[in-house]
Amino acid sequence: MVLGFSPLDEELGLLPGSLTPRLHEALVRLSTHIPSFAKAARELAWFTGVHIHPDTARRRTEAAGQLALAHETAQAEHILHTHPVPPPGPATLLFSVDGAMVPLLHGQWSEVRTLVVGEVHAQQPSDDGSGMHTTNLSYFSRRLDSTSFAELAVSELHRRGLETASRVGAVVDGAEWCQHFIDLHQPDAVRILDFAHAAEYLSAIGQTVGADGPLLASADLARLRHALKHDGPDGVLEELRALSTAHPNLLDVPKHLAYLEKRVEHMAYPQFLADGWPIGSGMVESANKLVVEDRLKGAGMHWAEANVNPMLALRNAVCNERWEEVWTAIEREQRGRVAERRQLRCRTRAAGQVAEAPAAAAPLPSARQLVRALEAEVKSPHPWKRPWSIRRQRELAGSI
Repeated sequence: MVLGFSPLDEELGLLPGSLTPRLHEALVRLSTHIPSFAKAARELAWFTGVHIHPDTARRRTEAAGQLALAHETAQAEHILHTHPVPPPGPATLLFSVDGAMVPLLHGQWSEVRTLVVGEVHAQQPSDDGSGMHTTNLSYFSRRLDSTSFAELAVSELHRRGLETASRVGAVVDGAEWCQHFIDLHQPDAVRILDFAHAAEYLSAIGQTVGADGPLLASADLARLRHALKHDGPDGVLEELRALSTAHPNLLDVPKHLAYLEKRVEHMAYPQFLADGWPIGSGMVESANKLVVEDRLKGAGMHWAEANVNPMLALRNAVCNERWEEVWTAIEREQRGRVAERRQLRCRTRAAGQVAEAPAAAAPLPSARQLVRALEAEVKSPHPWKRPWSIRRQRELAGSI
């Protein structure tokens, strides 16, 4: 005889646990969207009448996120090792990277890095660059060191056609890891220092307090910011150098000035605007809030380190509008694991039956023996204490 299980669970496509596949997916999706597992469980109950404990919502979501994380990591490793032919890219591709802090357990904080990729399209041109519009945004977020993050982000950049795009630009702040990211993926990209970031250093110099108060009045700061955007950095830096020379005792001024001088080529804002490039990194700052902070940085939240990236993988699936694709991979892996466990139980049972010899069956009582036992039961001094029932008959038959 061949041992096995009813194929009904496979016919129904059941997943681990007591929920139907659709309820399972709905629970994980709600938990990915709503910044509370308890609220997600309540919403599921309101819509479906199925009551789930918040801990169940958390466990199911974390397990699904782990599978999504493994799936995306495998995709990135495949690209890194096999170098497949890239898909066609757009005419103008823009990407940006940045970091946001999320709270961990025991009062710790950790940085989540985010990549956002988009296509640049010209609308009505204007002096401040607002005529450029970045559309079709997609995201990749992970809590990783900068090197590992850059390697795994290859999956999203490859998918968006980075290698075949006609023009590629990168708008970032001045962090060194951002430049290393560009060096790895697109060394020839047009590198743009986020204008707001450059303006902060300009303001830091102007607001430095000297013997007579701030070095620059508000009107002078506004004039220099306007000149930086529309005339370029040369004249602005020359004026700042003179200011630094006139105040040699203010050590912060040469430090901020050196930061800007190191990035002169990345501040050619008039040329960038003329070429149709955005000069602000607002899309990645918005991504930090949309993908990361809206779910992982709520009031009272504290995450275990192991659960941050699984949730980020699910958030990427939702924000990139690829839920169907990612959930299909999750379900496929879950069903595969269920099948493996089922086969393991079958093998274990079969091995147990071979190892254990079947016990000899007890001989059935004869009719004469059964009658005598029943007569003895009737002659008992207290027959009411021994109820006449099918169970009692079986007990008597077993005692003969």
